[in-house]
Amino acid sequence: MIEIRGLTKRYGKLTAVDNLWLTVERGDALGFIGPNGAGKTTTIRMLATLLAPDAGTARVGGHDIRKEPAGVRAMVGYMPDFFGVYDDMMVWEYLDFFAAAHRVPRSQRPRLIGDVLELTDLGSRRDESVNSLSRGMKQRLCLAKTLVHDPEVLLLDEPASGLDPRARMEVRELLRELCKLEKTLLISSHILPELAGLCNKIAIIEEGRLVTAGSVDEISAQLQGGTRLVVELCERSAEACEFLAALESVASAVEGDGRIEAVYQGPEGDEHEVLRALVLEGFKVRGFREEEIDLETIYVRSTQGLGS
Repeated sequence: MIEIRGLTKRYGKLTAVDNLWLTVERGDALGFIGPNGAGKTTTIRMLATLLAPDAGTARVGGHDIRKEPAGVRAMVGYMPDFFGVYDDMMVWEYLDFFAAAHRVPRSQRPRLIGDVLELTDLGSRRDESVNSLSRGMKQRLCLAKTLVHDPEVLLLDEPASGLDPRARMEVRELLRELCKLEKTLLISSHILPELAGLCNKIAIIEEGRLVTAGSVDEISAQLQGGTRLVVELCERSAEACEFLAALESVASAVEGDGRIEAVYQGPEGDEHEVLRALVLEGFKVRGFREEEIDLETIYVRSTQGLGS
C-alpha cells in the first residue's frame, strides 16, 4: 500500500531524510519510531504530498506522490502532530468543511460526520464551538477529521499527543478497529508501549536513515541472534545449563538464581524440542517460556541516541 523508494529531503546542508526505502503492506499497522529530529515528520509530510522530495519518490495505493498528488490525497488521511483549528466553527462545521474539501457529496456528509463523531466519542460535542474543546478533545477531533472521507491509508503523527490515559486507550482501540477494516496505518510516536500493543510491524529511523524494519519478533531475533528461552528448574540448574549449552540448537546458556537463559537457533517452531530434551534427560522443569523483548529494548539497542 505504501512503497518508499530512495526518498530524500534536504533543508540546506541538513539532510532530514536520507535515501529511505520502506514498504508497508495493506492492512499493516506500522510503528514509525526514532529520536527527535530523526526525520519521521518530514517523511510523513512527503507521503501526504505536503512536502516535495529532493530525490526518490513513493507510491501510496499505486499513486506516485510526485506525479499523482490528487490521487494520493484521496486515499490518505493525515493527522499532523500539531494542527490548527478554526476556533469560530462548531465541531460539525469543522468536519463538514474537511468533508467538502475531500469532495464528499453534501447528501452523505451528515451520516459520515455522525459516524466519525461516534467513533471518536465526540457525539455529545457536535454543536459546541471548537474553541471550547480541551486539548485532548481537539486531538480526537483531528482524528475524526482524518477519517471523514473514509481513507484507506492513515498517516498519524503522534496521535496520542495531549491525551489522558483513558483517551489514549480509546484511540488505541479505535485504531485496532480500523486495522480490522483493512486500513493501512503508519503511526509515528514516542510512546513506545502504546505502539507495541497496536502495531504488527515497526520501522526505526535515525538521522534520516532507516535503521531496521520488520515485525517485532523478526527484529528481536536479529538483535539477540536467536530466540531467547527462559527455563526454570526445581533442582540441578547448573547441570541443566551445561546440558543445554551442549545442544546443537542452543547457541548459549547462562544460569543464575535457579533459572537459565538460553539462546535458541534451531528451526523456528521447534523450541519445544529443547523442553523435550530436558525432560527426557530427567530434569524437573518448573517453567519454560520464550522471553519477549519489548519495543523500548529494541529501540535502545537499534539506535545510538542521536538527536535526543
